[in-house]
Amino acid sequence: MATILKAENLEKIYRVGKVDVPALRGVSLAAQEGEFVAVMGPSGCGKSTMLHLLGGLLTPTRGRIVVDGEDLTAASDAKRTDIRRRKIGFVFQRFNLFPTLTAEGNLRLAERIHGNGADDILRMLRLEDKMHHKPLELSGGEQQRVALARAVVNRPAIVLADEPTGNLDSENSALVLKMFRELNDRFNQTIIMITHNPEAAAACQRVIQMRDGHIV
Repeated sequence: MATILKAENLEKIYRVGKVDVPALRGVSLAAQEGEFVAVMGPSGCGKSTMLHLLGGLLTPTRGRIVVDGEDLTAASDAKRTDIRRRKIGFVFQRFNLFPTLTAEGNLRLAERIHGNGADDILRMLRLEDKMHHKPLELSGGEQQRVALARAVVNRPAIVLADEPTGNLDSENSALVLKMFRELNDRFNQTIIMITHNPEAAAACQRVIQMRDGHIV
């Protein structure tokens, strides 16, 4: 399998007043094409910071990130945005749907941005009968499935998920995890998922443990 994502010696230091607070302390990792990886660790260990760096939402203080052969850390802001648009999908614990749009409207907006059809995704995620509902008319599990559909509508090479089951009950968590596995199998997407849930981690092929800004 080809390496689709590589991070080398990532450091991220936040300035809080006059104090430097290190969030990542030399993190290196590689993910292969089609791999489903869980990242676990206590709150404050740097998991979300790492995920935001891997997705180009933050820039590292030091280190290098290569996404599908493109150097994210050397790219301009415009180029980084372009790489994210073409190659990376995001799923967050908070569903981040546009509240005034229906489920279909949220997906069609992503479809216009990315220029790909959503019908296959909708069928896979069993959302056909929910397309004219606004987010507040959907359950948490349904909202997360819409968010997942929006993230993968452009068939990104990499999906980054930050606690995607964190706001869901056990039944909806299991359903969303099943959807992740199906998307991973069908489209061979690399998925990196932050989770505190051992059952969610058990659905993955590999588990990375973090502590105090390090991979352990």
